[in-house]
Amino acid sequence: MKQEFLRYGLGSQRVWVGLLQCGAGMGLLAGMRVPWMGQVAAGGLALMMLLAVGVRIQIKDSAWQTMPALFYLVLNAYLALAGF
Repeated sequence: MKQEFLRYGLGSQRVWVGLLQCGAGMGLLAGMRVPWMGQVAAGGLALMMLLAVGVRIQIKDSAWQTMPALFYLVLNAYLALAGF
């Protein structure tokens, strides 16, 4: 995983990205009881995945390599907009 972040050019942000993802994951779980919290967490993850797709395009990854980030972008955007 460390090598992937270096490949993305984000080696120094690896810890922050992980902490944000863990926090957003907890927010998604909390959203099962408090829907607005889940929507905010999903919106944050959607924004993160939008940036991830941009990074993948910038480093010229294949469409196949970009698909997971694109899938999670769509999924989280749906959760953020449609609610829980």
